Amino acid sequence: MYANVQMFMGKLQQLIYCNDNELINNQSILCERPQFQLLYEELGSMIQTLFNKEDQHLQNFEEMRKLKKRFKAAAEEAEDIVDIFLSAVHCRNNRYSPISNVFQPYLRLEVVIRSIESIKIEFMTMNIDNMKMDSSLRTDRLHMQSSGTSRGRNSIGSKKVKEEMVVGFDRDAEIIRDKLVEDGKHLDVVSIVGMGGIGKSTLANKVFTDPFVVYHFHVRGWATVSQTYDKRDLLIQVLSSIDDRLELEEATDSQLHQILHRSLYCKRYLIVIDDIWSTQTWDKLKLFFPDHNNGSRILLTSRLTEVAWHAKSHGLIHHLQHLTEEESWKLLCEKVFKGDECPKWLIKPGKQITKNCHGLPLSVVIMAGVLAKEPRRKDVWLKISYSVHSYMASDEKGCLETIALSYHHLPLHLRDCFLYLGGFPEDYKIHSPWLLWVWMAEGFIQEDGSRSLEEIAKGYLMDLVDRNLLIVQKRYLSGDIRRCKVHDLVRQLSVEKGKEERFFLKIEPPSNGLCDIIRKQINKLRNQNKVITTRKQRRVVTNQEIDIMSLSHPPTPRLLVHLRHLEIWLPSFPQSICNLWNLQTLFVSTSSSSMVLPSNISNLVNLRHLTCNAELYLPSIEKPMKLEVTTKVVLGDGVDNFQKCFPRIKRLISTFYYGEENDFEVLHYLQVLMLIGPGYSRRNHIIRFPATLKELTLVRCGLLWSDMSIIQSLPNLEILILKDNCFEGTLWETGEEPFQQLKFLCLEEFNIKKWESSSINFPCLKELHVRNCVDLEEIPLELGDISTLEYIYVFDCGASLLVSLQKIQQEQDDVGNYELEIIIDGRKMPSCVPKHEDEYILLDTMNV
Repeated sequence: MYANVQMFMGKLQQLIYCNDNELINNQSILCERPQFQLLYEELGSMIQTLFNKEDQHLQNFEEMRKLKKRFKAAAEEAEDIVDIFLSAVHCRNNRYSPISNVFQPYLRLEVVIRSIESIKIEFMTMNIDNMKMDSSLRTDRLHMQSSGTSRGRNSIGSKKVKEEMVVGFDRDAEIIRDKLVEDGKHLDVVSIVGMGGIGKSTLANKVFTDPFVVYHFHVRGWATVSQTYDKRDLLIQVLSSIDDRLELEEATDSQLHQILHRSLYCKRYLIVIDDIWSTQTWDKLKLFFPDHNNGSRILLTSRLTEVAWHAKSHGLIHHLQHLTEEESWKLLCEKVFKGDECPKWLIKPGKQITKNCHGLPLSVVIMAGVLAKEPRRKDVWLKISYSVHSYMASDEKGCLETIALSYHHLPLHLRDCFLYLGGFPEDYKIHSPWLLWVWMAEGFIQEDGSRSLEEIAKGYLMDLVDRNLLIVQKRYLSGDIRRCKVHDLVRQLSVEKGKEERFFLKIEPPSNGLCDIIRKQINKLRNQNKVITTRKQRRVVTNQEIDIMSLSHPPTPRLLVHLRHLEIWLPSFPQSICNLWNLQTLFVSTSSSSMVLPSNISNLVNLRHLTCNAELYLPSIEKPMKLEVTTKVVLGDGVDNFQKCFPRIKRLISTFYYGEENDFEVLHYLQVLMLIGPGYSRRNHIIRFPATLKELTLVRCGLLWSDMSIIQSLPNLEILILKDNCFEGTLWETGEEPFQQLKFLCLEEFNIKKWESSSINFPCLKELHVRNCVDLEEIPLELGDISTLEYIYVFDCGASLLVSLQKIQQEQDDVGNYELEIIIDGRKMPSCVPKHEDEYILLDTMNV
């Protein structure tokens, strides 16, 4: 919700200050700028009041929630009024529009502004009342805590943990135990990090009760922090777990601190701090635990990687992984059959049930509870296997409630990003760059002035990963996330919360597609003379052909002027799309090999990302654009260069021109470039690259090998991909100049025969890929001496090259470098001194 208001405020800013967009620079809109300014100020004031002032001592949480809900409704109403006004202005200016007489161009914001002011007054009044009540309420709360049985609560919690069956954590427990009991004398912190329900507390208890750990430490204590930190409660928990005979209820906080100090003084202790949620809490907690240089340890569990890093000194941060299918099945059997064998007829449906739990121990335990109450019949278990997610959702105090704590601890700027994940299908592999672009288009990313939106969005993505709400599946060599996925239960939580927040609405389109839906809206407007708001219609994704021109008559699709993200199939690129001035992301698919971009493409003043599966021809352009990412664009005679068209471009696919100047040096933001040539070579060309370039792909460019020195001199180049004879000649001599930052090198479909190089040319190389280079005789042996090299991948190459790989492997084995992995046609090359007969067979099949 917070992000939606911020996005709306961004639109208001454009309406107030933007003078170079003819779609906004309209007399009807200009006259209303004072109202836009007033609304902008009121919204900003309320955000400061309700959202940026998080009062932890506010007692009326329910009243606060209601105020925020009212503010949300008021902001949505204001946005509806503004959107309808803008639609009316555009439609009235187009006398051919089928709904030109439906929208009335009036902007009436007085009522909604009064509503916002009323909410602000109520908040201030409520806050003053709470401040008066705060001291007496705090006294009552402390009295209740001191008279309660914290010791009993802790004992019950610990008993529950100890009774759980532990499966699949043997190796994890061994790693943590060894770190806890190692020789270091200083007090150190070891952390277990993972998503809710993955078994962090269970693993901590397994280590806590390990006989060697019990023997090693003189004193052991346990405290569960959970969502809110309370010093008194925590002291009582630790002391009660150390000695349950202590009478602590009547002790003051100071006395409790003294008792804990005496209990730990000069003793080697282990304290488990379970379920800690913030770095501030750790900063308060660590003051209770003295360092007597005797090897004492603290074991933390948390869902937040940030907390673990904050607490870490020289200790270990152990990221707990999901159970394997085999481990999940073993846990289910132990829970259901209590040591007895599983009947053969239940094995197949049982394993399907554990597979649907996706390695989350909490899910397996809940499903075991369900199965234990049902008849042991194959048909019953098979039916249950189809409904695992339903059982998870219905277990109110099980999975979803446990994982929901992570959602409630999300900062406001991450909540919409998290809720957006609920729109993906189950087990969907999310392409991270695409996700970041959509987040930006949706307005979820808050600008801070010092970094680009993409950099901030990457930070948001990593924050969700560090909070164990996203699973990384693959990374780029740079370390950025390439693909990620959402655990089914986390996705279910996102869907449930999204429904509560009215965040999204899933619509099953009719057979005629989106076109039919919008036409029905237009007909409804005609028949009922009512306005259907377009506030929620920010993003349209479809794989069906849409004739945008037919939705409303030329020159613009009036009902879609509020779109920020559009994925669409088009036979050609209509000028009408260029009037969707709110668009930030546009993905176009077509069956044509090329599409002509209209000259008014620059009317898309907010467009950052433009991609298409065809070549985009740009004959002319009216003014520079904010475009940052685009696929293959060919410039026409009416366009001078990319710098004048797209001065902010960061990622570009372009044609390599012979006989012309290929000057990319003026593109000061360019980081990723792909150049595609026609496949033949000429010698009269000029090529320049910017120092900002990090990734370069060359295809069929026919360059001379002497041009490689230009590429070698690039100070920030990390990835270089050379494809389809992009250089002319069969010999590549790299000379003495190094590729300063190159980490990834790929040679693909080359007629190169000899490659002369040494380790000094590639001081940072991590991966080398050689594909379909059948004439290449060998990979230079000295490349094996590169200290950073981790992998050599070879596909479809000649026998002599494979022999050179064997020599590299032999030399590295001789010097004790067993870290380098050589992969040939998808199989790892074994050590050159085979230990087993099957390795001889593998060597033989590789022709080595």
